[in-house]
Amino acid sequence: MARRKIGILTGGGDVPGLNSVIKGVVYRGSEIGCDVLGIRLGWQGLTHLNLDDPENANHSTITLNRDNTRTIDRTGGTVLHTSRTNPSQMKILPPHLNPADVPKKEKTKDGVTTTVYDLTSRVLKNLERLEIDYLIAIGGDDTLSYAARLSNEGVKVIAIPKTMDNDVRNTEYCVGFSTAITRAMDAIQRQRSTVGSHERIGIFRVFGRDAGYTALYTAYVTSIRCAIPEYQFDLEKMIDLLVQEKRDMASNYSLVVLSEGAQWKGYHVKLYGEPDAYGHRKKMSVAEDFSDEVRKRTGEGTLVSDLAYDLRSGEADFVDKMVATTFGNMALDCILANKFGVMMAIENGCYATVPIPDPALGPRQVDVETMYNVSRYRPNYAGKAGLPIFLTRP
Repeated sequence: MARRKIGILTGGGDVPGLNSVIKGVVYRGSEIGCDVLGIRLGWQGLTHLNLDDPENANHSTITLNRDNTRTIDRTGGTVLHTSRTNPSQMKILPPHLNPADVPKKEKTKDGVTTTVYDLTSRVLKNLERLEIDYLIAIGGDDTLSYAARLSNEGVKVIAIPKTMDNDVRNTEYCVGFSTAITRAMDAIQRQRSTVGSHERIGIFRVFGRDAGYTALYTAYVTSIRCAIPEYQFDLEKMIDLLVQEKRDMASNYSLVVLSEGAQWKGYHVKLYGEPDAYGHRKKMSVAEDFSDEVRKRTGEGTLVSDLAYDLRSGEADFVDKMVATTFGNMALDCILANKFGVMMAIENGCYATVPIPDPALGPRQVDVETMYNVSRYRPNYAGKAGLPIFLTRP
C-alpha cells in the first residue's frame, strides 16, 4: 500500500493538549504507513507558503517524526505555533502574490470599506503541491469554519475541536477545557485568602465571548456565583446577593466569576481594536466595570482578577491529555477507513465522529433553562442523574 501523507495544523488561540494531539497523530501514523507534515502558524502556513522559495517552505512546514515529537506532550502551547488567519478574508496578501491574481471583494462595516482577498484557491494549490492526502485541522469554531469550507471544496479534512470556551458545536467537550477550569479553580481557591483577608468582594474574569461554559463550570466547582453571556443579569440583584453573602460569611467576603461577554440589563461590553480575521474585536473588562458599580452603589471594597490567558498556559491536565491523545488516534482510524469531512467529538459521554459543524450556526451556547439558576446567578446542581460526565449534550 502506498504511503499516505497527512498535513496537520493548529489554529486560533493555544490551549493545553494540542501537542498531545500532534504526538498521537505522528506516533500512530508511523505505525500505519503515514508521513506527517506539520503546517506552521495555522491557516497562515498555507496562505503564505511559497514552494518555489526553499527558505519560505522550510519556515511554513516541518516534517514530523517520532524523534522530534517524543517529548512535546510534556509542555503546553503548540509546537506548530498558531495564528488567527482566515484565508477567505485576508486584508494583507503575502509579498510573493500579485493582488491582480487573487479574488477580492469589498466589505463595509461601521461606514468603513475594506478590501479582502480570498486565498482559498492558493490554499488548494499548496495542498496539492504538498501532496497532502488528508488534512487534520485542530481548532475552535473559527478555525473549523474554514475547515468546513475546505471540506466543501473537496479536501479530505478531519477536524479536532479545541477551545477553553468549550463552545464548538456537535461535541460536549473540546481539548483545553478541563485544564482551563482546573487553573481557574486553583486561582480562585488561592485568592480566597487575599480576598478574605481584606474583606472584599472578589470579581474574576475568564474567557467566554459568546458562551459561558468556562465561567459556569468554574462556578460549579468553586461554589460561587457567575454571570454568562447567554443571560443578562439584574445589576442591583447581583450586587445585593454578593453583599448579603459577604455579610453572612464568617470571613466577610464573597466571590463571583464573569465571562468576558457577560452583560447586565442596560449594559453592553465595550469593544476596542481592529476586528481580527473572523470579525471579532477585543472586549474591555466587564469585571472592572462591574467592580466600579459595586463600589459606587455600596461602598464595598473589591478585588478584580483577570484569569484569561493564564488558563490556557502550561501543561495539560489528565483529562485534556487523555482526550487529546484519543482524538489524535481517532483521526488516524478515520484515515484508515477513508472517512473524512468529520470531527472527533464526545457525544452522550462517548467518543464519536460527527459532521464538521456548520459555520452558519455559530458557537454552541449554554442552555440557560437547564444549566443556569437565573434567580441565584449560580449553576444548576439538581437533576444530573443520567447526564453525560460534562453535564451537557451537543
